[in-house]
Amino acid sequence: MTSTPTLESSEGNRTFACMHLSDELLDRLATLARLEVAPDQREHLRADLQRMLDFVAQLREVDTEGIEPLIHPTEGANALRPDEPAGRLRPDQVLRNAPKSDGSYFRVPKVVDKEGQDL
Repeated sequence: MTSTPTLESSEGNRTFACMHLSDELLDRLATLARLEVAPDQREHLRADLQRMLDFVAQLREVDTEGIEPLIHPTEGANALRPDEPAGRLRPDQVLRNAPKSDGSYFRVPKVVDKEGQDL
């Protein structure tokens, strides 16, 4: 069994080693995200994800001692738009990424038993 790579830290000197994105981890992430990554796009995706991981590691190096956490990063309010119908998807488009389907329905695990009790 292989271990999942994690960010390693040394809090004393605030250095963080960023994880390396291996082929195995890239495949696992693609599976979890239900992405089909074309072979010619793997290196581009790996580079993008690695830049994100490097940025997170860089952020972890920032000294936040004595800084109060923010509840909201901005003072602005939500800019809501009118709820108006837009384009519609066909059932085959909607079910394309479903793990399981039955005709035009999603198949999901059972969550209520016959007596009406939650599982």
